[in-house]
Amino acid sequence: MKYLFLLLMIPFLATAQMDIKNANDSKWLTNYDTAISKAKKQKKNVLVYFTGSDWCPPCKMLKTDLFDTVEFQELSTNYILLYIDVPRNKDLLTEKQLAHNKELLTKLNKKKVFPLFKVIDYKGKELDALSGYSMNGVVDSHLKLLEKNK
Repeated sequence: MKYLFLLLMIPFLATAQMDIKNANDSKWLTNYDTAISKAKKQKKNVLVYFTGSDWCPPCKMLKTDLFDTVEFQELSTNYILLYIDVPRNKDLLTEKQLAHNKELLTKLNKKKVFPLFKVIDYKGKELDALSGYSMNGVVDSHLKLLEKNK
């Protein structure tokens, strides 16, 4: 009976492993200079995402409602992705990363709006922006931003 159970569980375990691998296979960068350099080499725009990962409910909901969708995965290949987290819990990032993120906050997100999507070119010029999220599962405006600036 144990062996039959184990045999039936193998497909589920293999699928779970693939999901974990895909979730960890993130394309989000955390360094501005690296993102700009890659954007220049690959002739792509940079999608900058400002989040408060441990305190901003709309930011947390976007993970499920937008980032985990097939549409986002497809459209995001047209961009270099830059993730700028400004958490309240200072233990979530290194001191150096937090300082870097706060510097970018003053440079690219002067109003300190969360969540914020900003599309910039490889020269750092702002092309488009979209702030906020109503947490209702409707991400059409986010997808339109990505479609428009690819």
